[in-house]
Amino acid sequence: MHFECIRFETGAGIARISLNRPERLNAFNQEMLKELREALEHSADDAQTRVILITGCGRGFCAGQDLTERKTDDGQLPRDLGESLEKNYHPLIRRL
Repeated sequence: MHFECIRFETGAGIARISLNRPERLNAFNQEMLKELREALEHSADDAQTRVILITGCGRGFCAGQDLTERKTDDGQLPRDLGESLEKNYHPLIRRL
């Protein structure tokens, strides 16, 4: 598996996931959410994995959602933040 926004390693029964956007204090964007979901699904399907360790690269664990994704260049209203949280982030946290 190749990821851009996270690092993912498994071994000795441990899945290690590192949020890897240190220049943004590991703020979540849509790509990171997708990659984290994939890594968690892989870990859940792996009978050898007993522990999932989540860390952040750089000086911060996670600054929250990357709000720069909400900016629009075409004058459109940004996506509803509450809807985005409910549909995307909350299910991920519940799965953890």
